[in-house]
Amino acid sequence: MTAEPTSARSQARYDAETLASLTADAAAITARYPDPRSGLLPMLHLVQSVDGYVSRDGIMFCAEQLGLTPAEVSAVATFYTQYKRHPNGTYTVGVCTNTLCAVMGGDAIFDELSDHLGVGHDETTDDGAITLERVECNAACDYAPVVMVNWEFFDNQTPGSATELADRLRAGQDVAPTRGAASVCSFKQMSRVLAGFTDGRADEGVGAGEPTLAGLRLARAAASVDGAAGPEDGRRPAPADGGGKPAEVPPETGTAQSSAERKPAAPGDAAPGRSPSGGPAKPEPEKKPEPEKEGEVDD
Repeated sequence: MTAEPTSARSQARYDAETLASLTADAAAITARYPDPRSGLLPMLHLVQSVDGYVSRDGIMFCAEQLGLTPAEVSAVATFYTQYKRHPNGTYTVGVCTNTLCAVMGGDAIFDELSDHLGVGHDETTDDGAITLERVECNAACDYAPVVMVNWEFFDNQTPGSATELADRLRAGQDVAPTRGAASVCSFKQMSRVLAGFTDGRADEGVGAGEPTLAGLRLARAAASVDGAAGPEDGRRPAPADGGGKPAEVPPETGTAQSSAERKPAAPGDAAPGRSPSGGPAKPEPEKKPEPEKEGEVDD
């Protein structure tokens, strides 16, 4: 018996063209994994790239493609914050308010944007342009405070620069991230990238910024043991012993990293077997044999 095509029995209310396109993309996603169910996360990004959020139809589509229940798909979609359960703006503007960014002004930036746009966390402006979010660490602490637009970096922001950025986005003007791609794409376009379909922009723009490179230079200088500077490209030095591993350099006795000259910190250090207070160690309690139970017979 021939299986009925998914498009003929789908409960997802997409038009035939959209459903056919989604089905082809879903097949490309599941082909990446030994177990098709592993493709749920990118597939949720895929339906989000069509609807602008994870809709009821998107959940039904993922469930049908992967042999899951709608409840199982919903459980995943509601766990991760990158999946939106209501229509999202063209741009997600995320302000990092984690510890370092908050100390450097992240909270002030969020408050200013909230007042300026008239929306709070996870709310969208009336024109549908911007959804504002508080986000956890953006992994860019050396550029704090950081704002992200559709997960592209805008470093060293201030309340003034952030509101100017938001105004330009709402006006439809092109904006360039501090690092990464040369421009910002829409939320739907970024969702498709997160689904694993490249947009060809991975090598655009600036990669590592100056604070990151400065840290790399300091780390290389600190790691130099013979006074010679490390290689300019940041790679590990070639093995010095002719084998597969770099030659080991023994620590200098008595330095901060050496325990060879460490003085006893407690009486027990100088007299092994003694208690931490310096007295004799308490002997382990003698184990008493368990009494035999009535009726037990030895073999």
